[in-house]
Amino acid sequence: MTQKDITFVADFLTEHFNEAPELYNRKGKYFNVERVGQYLKDEDDDLVSPPNTEGNQWFNFLKNSTHLKESPLLFPYYPEKSLHFVKRQMEEIIDQCLQKPADVIGKSVHQAVCMSLYKTSQSEDSTPQLFKLPFLWNDKTSNIHYVLFTMLESSISKIYILRRHTDTSRSVSNGLLAVEFGSFLNSSINDSSDSRCYSCLDAHFYDDETITVVLKESVEQEGKERILAQLPLS
Repeated sequence: MTQKDITFVADFLTEHFNEAPELYNRKGKYFNVERVGQYLKDEDDDLVSPPNTEGNQWFNFLKNSTHLKESPLLFPYYPEKSLHFVKRQMEEIIDQCLQKPADVIGKSVHQAVCMSLYKTSQSEDSTPQLFKLPFLWNDKTSNIHYVLFTMLESSISKIYILRRHTDTSRSVSNGLLAVEFGSFLNSSINDSSDSRCYSCLDAHFYDDETITVVLKESVEQEGKERILAQLPLS
């Protein structure tokens, strides 16, 4: 350490750790701790050096407001406690607020259909990521939910479209289908090119009747072609 470092530490100790006789009865804390660090201690003890709220505009505003002073909507303030204490108090209140909706929503959700998309090995370490790019769309006109996704490795050139009726008691024809991007695109790009295969980089619904996809050439070479295509859902 340089002499400058030592002087800096000495000045810090002198400023923040002076003896404080008025604190001798406070559980062995005989000095003023650094004012920022006391807020970060994960304990329920009162702060050694609580903040001075005199002249605070927010506290003055609350005191002078008859409607807000006792409002249950305002989170209570604990000027004698650390941020860890306040954090735990807030988490408990948030958990209480979310518990009832979670119970109600959980009881209202049930499985409408089950589809087996692929099988993996028993070892989780060797299981590849096969499901990618899920995009959700709700067609309010026909009351149908859509999910766009791709399956890696086994069918990299395909995009899958899953659709279900919002009324689970009703079925939809072609509930799951796949669209493959192959050599049919070549005529509009380069008539002299060999057969090419394309994979989907991204896909979103443009509107209720159109899907927008971003495709790339699957061959490993420089200057891969990128294609922005719009496909009619029909």
